[in-house]
Amino acid sequence: MRFFKHVILAAIATAAGLLALGSVAEAQDTADGNAIVVEAEELAKADAASRGEFRVLDEDVQALKKEVLDLNRDLFLLEEELLFPANSQVAFFISMDVGEYFKLDSVSLKIDGKEVANYLYTEREVDALLRGGVQRVHMANLKTGEHELVAVFTGQGPHSRDYRRGATVKVDKGIGAKYLELEITDRVKKQQPEFEIREWE
Repeated sequence: MRFFKHVILAAIATAAGLLALGSVAEAQDTADGNAIVVEAEELAKADAASRGEFRVLDEDVQALKKEVLDLNRDLFLLEEELLFPANSQVAFFISMDVGEYFKLDSVSLKIDGKEVANYLYTEREVDALLRGGVQRVHMANLKTGEHELVAVFTGQGPHSRDYRRGATVKVDKGIGAKYLELEITDRVKKQQPEFEIREWE
């Protein structure tokens, strides 16, 4: 009888021990789970903070880029004002209003017998001119008085033939800036391109 009593007590003790161990294990698992949740929350907060810092840094970089571009533009304008004062400045522009009689390849400019510009055009640049664009070909300083401007246009004329044509004008440079436009147009009646140099008012 005692033997059975001891066996029952031992079984009860073992069961109690197992229950205690299970409770400890469950408590440990709960603690580990809570630790993982806390760690995940901390990582999420750190990630959000780093993203916020990166966004602020990116905004600062973009603002700095804009300031550099603005400064570069201001320096360019200042350089032009220093190199080409308004009193002696003269600028030459080119425009096109042509269809089938001329395809521009290049333009050469001479002032008082000296070549000052020679520009070779790409297809995209010619297309931009045909769509109404105006290009500044050259800017220079000229003393007051009379000067001779010669513009030589080369390209393909009627029937895709090589075409070279010049236009000459006397420029009376006074005080103040002067702007001249080299204009290429179609002369429909003669089925020929026409090259003119005119002064902007």
